[in-house]
Amino acid sequence: MRFPLMPVEDDGRLQDPLLRENFIGRIFVFKRWEDLTRAGGKIRDIVHFHTDHKLLILSHSVKHYRVLGSMVAAARTYSTERLHSEYIYNLMEGLRLIATVKKNANVLSHMMGYFKKLISADEKKELAEVIENYRAGLIPLIVPVTLIRHYVRKYNEEYLSRQHYLNPHPLELMLRNHV
Repeated sequence: MRFPLMPVEDDGRLQDPLLRENFIGRIFVFKRWEDLTRAGGKIRDIVHFHTDHKLLILSHSVKHYRVLGSMVAAARTYSTERLHSEYIYNLMEGLRLIATVKKNANVLSHMMGYFKKLISADEKKELAEVIENYRAGLIPLIVPVTLIRHYVRKYNEEYLSRQHYLNPHPLELMLRNHV
């Protein structure tokens, strides 16, 4: 197989909204990784890539989040080729796991912490309620994500603005409207 880590999914399984969103999300991550490695993929580039994908990785697998974080922290101890191959292997392995409601709610709550000194008590209450409504299955993921994106823009939260978790694929695909 020429590209063993490239996301692949049986077309029948793509009828499931969670599997479809997961598959398409992996395609976009894989494309960003391919662009990075074609451009040389220096350590600083991998650090930026990892930083921009941290919350997305966390939403899929705490284990892989830790493994990849350790790998990036020790990047200088790897050859470039080994770092590239082990990073993408672990990344794609972790992203194959479905981002569950529980893991997404954890990431959303983590993101809420970035605004604790910025938003009003009412806004905190609203955001917490929206996250809890998502956790309870009453609203789709796009609702809390949209509210957090609003606060990211309003308060110019740079770290979160770079997170692919908030924009893993083009909005026109409307994938998070159903998950």
